[in-house]
Amino acid sequence: MKNHFLAVSGAKLILLLVFLSNVVAADEEEIIEHIPGVNKVSAEELIELANQIPELLIIDSRIVSDRAHGYIEGSNSLPDTDTDCDSLAETIPDKTHPTLFYCNGPKCGRSANAVQIAKQCGYTNLHWFFGGFEEWQDKKYPYVKDKQ
Repeated sequence: MKNHFLAVSGAKLILLLVFLSNVVAADEEEIIEHIPGVNKVSAEELIELANQIPELLIIDSRIVSDRAHGYIEGSNSLPDTDTDCDSLAETIPDKTHPTLFYCNGPKCGRSANAVQIAKQCGYTNLHWFFGGFEEWQDKKYPYVKDKQ
C-alpha cells in the first residue's frame, strides 16, 4: 500500500514537472526576436532614425491602460487588438511611409503582432523597436505621461 502511494505520488510529481516545463517553454517560444523584412532597432537607433527621417510615424501598439503609464512623445496609439488593414490605412499616409511600432518590451508581443499585420497588409517601410517602452525608460529617455 505504501509503495503504491509512493508510486502514484511520484507519477503525479513527474506529470506536474513535465507540465510546468512545457509552460515555461511555451512562454519562451512566444518571444519573437526577428521579423523578416522589418528593421529591428534599439532605443538609440530609434532616436537616430527619427532624426534622419522627420516624417517617421511611431505607433504605440500597447493597450490604453499600458499607455497611461507613459509613452514616447509623438507616438500614435493603435493597440494591436485594433490593428488591421483598415485602421492602418487611417493611420499611415501610404504603404511606403516610414513607420515604427513599439510596445512594452521583448516579452510584449503586441508590436510584433502589429508590425506583422502591417507587413501582411502590404506596408514596406517598417521598423520595430524590440526593446520597447521598457528599454526607453531604462535608458532614462524622456517620455510623456498624460495627466490623470
